[in-house]
Formats: sequence, C-alpha cells, structure tokens
Amino acid sequence: MYEMKVPSPGESISEVEIAAWLVSDGDYVEKDQAIAEVDSDKATLELPAEVAGVITLKAEEGDTVAVGEVVCLIDTDAEKPEGKSDSDSDKKEASDKKEGEKKGGEDKEASSDESKTSKEEKEAVEASAKGKEASEDAPSSNGKTDHAKGHPSPSARKLMEENKISQERVKGSGPGGRILKQDIVEAMSAGFDSSAAAGWGGNRDTERKRMSVLRRKIAERLVSVKNETAMLTTFNEVNMKPIMDIRQAYKDKFKEDHGVGLGFMSFFTKAVTEALRMFPSVNAMIDGDEMVMHDYADIGIAVSSPKGLMVPVVRNAEQMSLAEIESEIKRLAVKARDGKITIEEMQGGTFTITNGGVFGSMMSTPIINPPQSAILGMHNIVERPMAVNGEVKILPMMYVALSYDHRIIDGKESVSFLVKVKEMLEEPERMLFGSKRPAEVLLGL
Repeated sequence: MYEMKVPSPGESISEVEIAAWLVSDGDYVEKDQAIAEVDSDKATLELPAEVAGVITLKAEEGDTVAVGEVVCLIDTDAEKPEGKSDSDSDKKEASDKKEGEKKGGEDKEASSDESKTSKEEKEAVEASAKGKEASEDAPSSNGKTDHAKGHPSPSARKLMEENKISQERVKGSGPGGRILKQDIVEAMSAGFDSSAAAGWGGNRDTERKRMSVLRRKIAERLVSVKNETAMLTTFNEVNMKPIMDIRQAYKDKFKEDHGVGLGFMSFFTKAVTEALRMFPSVNAMIDGDEMVMHDYADIGIAVSSPKGLMVPVVRNAEQMSLAEIESEIKRLAVKARDGKITIEEMQGGTFTITNGGVFGSMMSTPIINPPQSAILGMHNIVERPMAVNGEVKILPMMYVALSYDHRIIDGKESVSFLVKVKEMLEEPERMLFGSKRPAEVLLGL
C-alpha cells in the first residue's frame, strides 16, 4: 500500500487545504492523474497520483492537512478494472467501427420505414410534451395530489430558488394548494409584504462558512502590515485624456500587430518603472536593520480571482515594451483566474499596482504587499470640470494613491515619485525619453 503525502508547494508553506477531490474512494487511478485540488496560502495546485492503483481517501474536502501528512493510500497490487482501456483513442476507434458496421446493416431496413417512423416519432414527442405539462400540476390517477399541500411544482421550485423566495410567501392555486410557476410570477409582479421582518430569502437564516487557507493567510498578512509598518498614503490626480487619445488612435493597429489589447495597465507599469529608477527607495524593502535595494523592477499586478486576491509578478518590467507588458499581464491574469498560477509566479515582487477602478472605486488607501515598501492604487475615471490655463474644461480624471512605509521612504520621495508618475501619464512621450520631454533630450538638458 503506497502512502501519498502532501508535497511542499513552496518555501514557508506548512499546511494546505483539500479544496476538492477529483476522484472517489475506491477508484482506480493512473500515475500522474490529477486526484485533488489543494489550496495553499498563495495558490491552488493540483495533486497528481504518484503511482497507479486503487485509491483510499484519508482526508475530507475542506480538511486542513500539514505538509508531509498522508492524504490517501494507493493499492499498487490492485488490478486495473476490466474495460478500462489503456488507450482512449483505440477504444473510441473500435467503438466507431462497431457502430459503423451496425449502422450499415440497418440503413436498408430503416429507409423502407422512414416516413412511417418519422410520423410516429413526431406524434410521440407531441404527446409526451403535453403529458409532461399536464402531469406537472395535475393530481394523480387515484384522485390525490402527488405532493403535499403547498408543495411547489418543479418549474415553480426552480424559479423560487433562482429568486430566493420561500415557500411560505406564496399562495398556491394548484390542486390541493400546490404552488405553480404562474403563482410565483404573479407574486413577484405584485410584490411581497415587507411588514414582516424577513431577509432577502424570506427568512432570517444564518450560515457559517469556514474561511479558506488563502483567505485566512490574507487576513493575517493585512493585519501584520497595519501593525508592523509605518504606513502612510499620498494622493494625486491624473488627466487621462492623453492616454485615452493614444489608445483611441492606435488600439486597432496595436492589437493587429501584437495580438493583445492596449490597456491602461501597461502605461501605468511603464510610468512606474521609470519613476522607480529615479526614486530607488520606493523600490526597496527592509530586512532587519538593512535596506535591500533592487536594480530591477519586478511589478506585482493585483488581480481578483475566484480564490481571492492574487498578485502575480511581471519580471524585469523595466526592460519591457508596452506590448510585452500587456502580453505578460494577460498571461498571468488568465492563469490566476483559472487557478493555475504557480507560487513562483507570485513571489519576489519589488512594487505592486492595484486597480480598484475596475470595480468602481473612486478613492482608496491600498495596503502594502509585504515585504515591499509601497503600492500604487488606480481608481475609476470620472469626467470632472478642471481649470486649464484660466478656462474650465471637462476632462477624464483619475485619482491615484501611493501607500508607502514611512520607515524607509520619506514624504518628499513618496510625493515626488507620485508626481513623476502623473507627469509621464499626462505626457506619455516622457516614457520614451527617460522621463524627459523630447525637447529636453534634444537640448541635452
């Protein structure tokens, strides 16, 4: 009997949670077949079978197990069940061949009765449909209703579940008081009595749900950041019209040439890398009594996934073009969404960008992603009246926020960094000339 233990998903991870078993107890599994999905505090990973045999599960879904703990047993002496073909393609080919031979022998006989069969099938389908419709809300042949008084019909039950309507809030008009689909529709149209103290589902039920390992770890990290750093936030606003004009003019050509859309995130990432070069302390981190400075920019891009917030890292973003940044962000975001992001792809960032604007956020104070020292928050774009050269103009404006650790970054540096990001976004050509205007480069200033 082979003991399968939880492998270490990565450094500093001591436990995982069984998110889902992909096989059942007693199933025969092949070597390298995915048998479970496990959640760590950083990612969801698949657990492959290390040997072939009949599996016995030793942990339930939702259980938290330590790295190195036995989660299942595999009987390697068990024989492969009959009918479990070594090759699915061979099995399909044999099945198709047999089906073809059978069909060939029946074609001649079937063609002679084609018109008769077609007519009979049509009548049978119509009769079945009518019978199903009638039987759903009608009493049985013995004169009694099939369900208790007030019990909803299948179609009514489905509508009630979709709209979270309790059975007690609807009066049935069917036989024996049975609730029909039309009763639900009418009740929803008329509205429900709000005088009773009831919740959205028509009751005051509560539900307890255990936090996942990932969510618990996020909670711990957020609390530790607030307690262990001198976190401050500085704000500014950016006129997004220049960036929006560039996107409008070149987005089709950009996608045609590079196979990826031109979004705001690549402009922000490029502006951030240029600003980090000028203010290296914003790209640094504290390790004990030392400051660790980085001669590169690994930018974490916070993305929302079904498992929670994840921060995959774009490596050496300072060396990338806008197209390369967009392609890498798209690749990482898709992997995070599908739960296939690896721990290595989320480690080692030096600075993070988060975009709450996609959810409608106008202003917020993002929390630093440790052990980094700063994070930039993007927000939604709102048209506002702005004073420009003594005139009022309507411009698409975005508030930006930089949260930083005051232990390592001074106020002057944080404000200057954010101003530099603003300048490059409002004059995108600065990104091409090392944060300088083209004229300044030409004049050697």
